[in-house]
Amino acid sequence: MKVFIVFAHPEPQSLSGSLLRTTVEELKAQGHEVQVSDLYAMKWKSQVDREDFPHLPPDARLKVAYASAEATASNRLTDDVKREQEKLLWADTVIFQFPLWWMSMPAILKGWFDRVYSLGFAYGLGEYSDTRWGDRYGEGKMQGKKAFLVVTVGGWREHFSARGISGPIEDVLFTINHGMLYYTGFEVLPPFVLFQSDRADDAVFNSTVDELRQRLCTISTTKPIRYRPQNDGDYEIPALTLRPELGATSASGFSLHSIE
Repeated sequence: MKVFIVFAHPEPQSLSGSLLRTTVEELKAQGHEVQVSDLYAMKWKSQVDREDFPHLPPDARLKVAYASAEATASNRLTDDVKREQEKLLWADTVIFQFPLWWMSMPAILKGWFDRVYSLGFAYGLGEYSDTRWGDRYGEGKMQGKKAFLVVTVGGWREHFSARGISGPIEDVLFTINHGMLYYTGFEVLPPFVLFQSDRADDAVFNSTVDELRQRLCTISTTKPIRYRPQNDGDYEIPALTLRPELGATSASGFSLHSIE
């Protein structure tokens, strides 16, 4: 198996850094090929701006999506973006590892998605008709590949439970799992989450390492989250609203878009 890890933490000596080394070590011990993009070490440029599109005339208005589509089609994306896209195409499984900061990923990782997910590469492909709305949400460039998150969280598990003040961790991560990974066709595996990471002692660390190693041993057999595919009849086209007969009439929210 070919595994691509996108890592976003500024401190190599952090708990996250230790978990990354564990992941690489375990995967290689299993005989897998591994590539890592350590975004901070790479000094990854996170912001999208005109430097990403040198082909754009100086007096032209920058429309990011359209500029990225033109650059993708003409093979004029910047070299750093091309390298990351090549890693995505190479991989069978992609792991995104990051700390949860302000209910989301670090800005440098968000910038990786902003720049690497160019129009015409990660999305916007496929036909549009009365029964389908492009290759998205279960279809697309990443179809046939697996992906999952490895996330360290400072808060308690109870804080991120169904009745916790921060909301269920599944909801917090929904926009990433569903809106960034499933959107482009990945089979999304359940995330590996470590809570109270700032207070982890040696015992917690050792048990976490054991759990992570076990999880890495079962990538091929772990069942993905069953999100509803966009073009399989569950959604009304083109509104992309769930058909009224699906889910409880009074129900709303993220849970509607997955199948129990």
